[in-house]
Amino acid sequence: MKTKYTINELCKKYTSLSNNDISKIIDISKSLDFMADFENSDVFIDVLSKSRNVAIVVAEAKPKKSVYHDSVIGKKALRSNEPGVLKALEKGLPSKDIRALTQEYKFVKQKIHPIKNDNKVIAVLIVEKDISNEIKEDFKIGLNKSIETNTESQKLMNLINSNQIVNNNLDDAILIFDNEGKLKIKNNKASILYKMLDKKNDIEETHYDKVSLDNKKFDNLNKQIRYCNGKKVLKREVKVGDFYFKVKTVLTNEEDLSVVEIIKDITEIKNKEAEIISKSVAIREIHHRVKNNLQTVASLLRIQSRRCKSEEAKVTLEESVNRILAIAATHELLSKEIKDEVNIMDVINAVANNAKRYFNNISHKIDIEVNGEDFYLDTDRITSISLIINELIQNCFDHAFKNLKSGKIEISISGDEENKIISVEDNGEGFDTSKESNSSLGLSIVKSYIKDKLRGDINIISNNTGTKVQFKFPIKI
Repeated sequence: MKTKYTINELCKKYTSLSNNDISKIIDISKSLDFMADFENSDVFIDVLSKSRNVAIVVAEAKPKKSVYHDSVIGKKALRSNEPGVLKALEKGLPSKDIRALTQEYKFVKQKIHPIKNDNKVIAVLIVEKDISNEIKEDFKIGLNKSIETNTESQKLMNLINSNQIVNNNLDDAILIFDNEGKLKIKNNKASILYKMLDKKNDIEETHYDKVSLDNKKFDNLNKQIRYCNGKKVLKREVKVGDFYFKVKTVLTNEEDLSVVEIIKDITEIKNKEAEIISKSVAIREIHHRVKNNLQTVASLLRIQSRRCKSEEAKVTLEESVNRILAIAATHELLSKEIKDEVNIMDVINAVANNAKRYFNNISHKIDIEVNGEDFYLDTDRITSISLIINELIQNCFDHAFKNLKSGKIEISISGDEENKIISVEDNGEGFDTSKESNSSLGLSIVKSYIKDKLRGDINIISNNTGTKVQFKFPIKI
């Protein structure tokens, strides 16, 4: 079936690939028909979308007997259904014999090979074979002598074809029990799992109570299970020795088959979570110590400032103290965060409060107001923004309110998902921007950090009613 979309159109719409990358994909796509005939399989080219959570099919070729009824060009490949495709796009590693669920909810086995341009993964080539028969053979049936083989097999097929039970659990252990609690159906994963746990070599016909990982009783399941999306489901996490499992128990409507239990091994995930938490605690402790060390340096500079006879030297040292404390405030916030990101509003408020303590005095009463849309940002740029805000507030105190006893500084945050805008505006005396001093250390720091660290732009507007400094920067670099 000829699609209305072209590779070029889809890549331009969903990706950030260059024209050179797209040309290479187009060249490779010209041989897909030959590959489909040679492999007697469906062949596709997928690209990674801008959101990075899904892949987009941009080219396809079908054999005489295809798994697919309709064209899938332009459709999405989800991570939950085709994990191998997303992994190959992200890691650049080839793989084979990866089980997946197609856009038409059919089971296939995939061979996946990354397509590279200048050592960068730009797409993946996928060869798919139908494995419906393999899925059927993956289940072992314990037959009750009082039940005919055809009847039991039909029930099994009904369960296999039921998306609500099996579709997304091909790599999980699946056990199906009859109305008396005896295990009637299991897949190979279940056999492997119970051998690993030293339970039994053969668990067929074993009662639910003897294979339950968390010692739940078959007769009590109906009381413990709750309705979820119209089905009676019980979900929980279970620890057995050094292993962790996610267990889902479902009551079925099949005649003579009562309970389905799906067991997913999450030991690796749990171990990684524990490792991440351990590293996170260590990183937070480092940030805490850095904050303490910076405060110590600031205290030493204050002592030096008090002993200075030169007023100019005192001012310079106090400005340095304030800059150090602005950085220390960021590390203090990072010492309380689990992720390596900080809430921008918290940082600006911390810097503003620090500035008010150091610059407000009896003769000057300056209010600082912070408002706008909050967002999170990485450590490096957060530190840069804290220094920029500190310098701009300091400039306001030093120059905008020289001849005024009171005033107001308003810091506002706005923007969208791609760009953020931060403004620092005062209602002071203003200045002539055409005579802006290039020798000002504070303004030099501001301009340098906005350009080099944030990849942003700065705009300064000033008149006799005050000054507004606004800088805009991309949220992603």
